[in-house]
Amino acid sequence: MTYPPGNPYGGQPGPGGNPYGQPQPGYGQPPPGYGQPPPGYGQPPPGYGQPPPGHGQPQPGYGGPPQPAAGPTGTTLNPQTLPDDDNVNPYVFCVSLSGDWFMSKGAMLAYYGNVRFEAVTEYSSVQGWVAARFSSPVYVQDWVVATGHGKVLIGDRGFDLNAYDLDDGNLTIKANNLCAFSPQLELKQSIVPGFVTLIGTGKFIASSNGPVIFVEPPFRADPEALLGWADCPSPSVHHDAQWMTQNIRAMVSGALGRASGEERQYDFTGTGTILLQSSEVAREDPAVLRLVESQTQLLTPSQAGSLGQRLVARAQQQH
Repeated sequence: MTYPPGNPYGGQPGPGGNPYGQPQPGYGQPPPGYGQPPPGYGQPPPGYGQPPPGHGQPQPGYGGPPQPAAGPTGTTLNPQTLPDDDNVNPYVFCVSLSGDWFMSKGAMLAYYGNVRFEAVTEYSSVQGWVAARFSSPVYVQDWVVATGHGKVLIGDRGFDLNAYDLDDGNLTIKANNLCAFSPQLELKQSIVPGFVTLIGTGKFIASSNGPVIFVEPPFRADPEALLGWADCPSPSVHHDAQWMTQNIRAMVSGALGRASGEERQYDFTGTGTILLQSSEVAREDPAVLRLVESQTQLLTPSQAGSLGQRLVARAQQQH
């Protein structure tokens, strides 16, 4: 669009019938009131220098209890408004502690009440039942016992948190995703690396990278997306030989111990329930390294040397 409106060329008339290029009536004359100060010029505006209404008066609620925070619920949480053994939101769970609970190190976000946290190894020295309930030497140093009375908030990396009730059953779950469990359950080390098994009747809290999906066998799952399985036999490892033969890099990775869900899956048979998380992104599990190191004692010197060369080649390939 051109400015001013109309044809800016030649002598064609513009708005009002005057040709462009001709001075308008009054052209060069100052507008009315030009050079005169506007009315009230130099006078302070009404109320200038006066404090605003209510100035110096305390704001509503000032000095009293904090006002409800703006949020989904519109309430401020305290020991009375926090839920009992339930989710505060999808990412935080509140344990109503009255006695003892097993909790993963780093899971506690905050707490109300008289609560103390002691390492499982130390607590078991004075409470014999702890050793009977926690039977996993690989993971024992990654757990504490929360004891006392109060409300404990737990979370895990902003992942979804859910509580599950186990009724005289057994469930194997990825150790990195298990956040806490009640002392009525027994924890044992699974024969599948990176997993632990809960047995008995009680409650446990687990995290997942996205919502949990429940499926029934027969089923094959990507090991990274697998969260756990309940009341069914441990899986076997299935290798997709056709996929590997069509992918040379996959064959090399498989030889070095690296594999994706396309060429290696966990194969479930029988009856039971399989838990999947909605992502393949997994957190590094330091206990797996300790487990592998303990198993290397079974190797002969030549086997250990060969394994070392493969690990070095793998590390160089990843960089």
